Amino acid sequence: MSDAIVYLDVSDVREGALDELKAGMKELAAFVEANVPRIIAYHVSFSDDGTRMTVMHVHPDPASLENHLEVAGPMFRRLASFVTLRSIQIYGEPSERALERSRAKADLLGRGRAQLVVEPLHAGFTRFASRAV
Repeated sequence: MSDAIVYLDVSDVREGALDELKAGMKELAAFVEANVPRIIAYHVSFSDDGTRMTVMHVHPDPASLENHLEVAGPMFRRLASFVTLRSIQIYGEPSERALERSRAKADLLGRGRAQLVVEPLHAGFTRFASRAV
């Protein structure tokens, strides 16, 4: 079984905050790309009406997720006024430290109402293409 982790979070976008949130998420994505080298994928999407944001990232192992939450975590506070986090869904087996940081993120951005769901992987595989150097 793979050690890979898929992490999804879904947030409601506060009224009037979409443009600032989109700019902030571009900055966050650039920061993650430059400072979290082991992350495999990091994507942000918005619903057609701009009321919901989904962030998805893929990690090769639990240590990568833990590192991402530690390095990028301080930037989440900047986005708190633009969103209300609805849920965090983690597929795989995160470390206890990553779970603690995910709970803290849920409390900060979801104001204590965000749901945290962890589902261990049961069957399947992960393929990662190597990058050309």
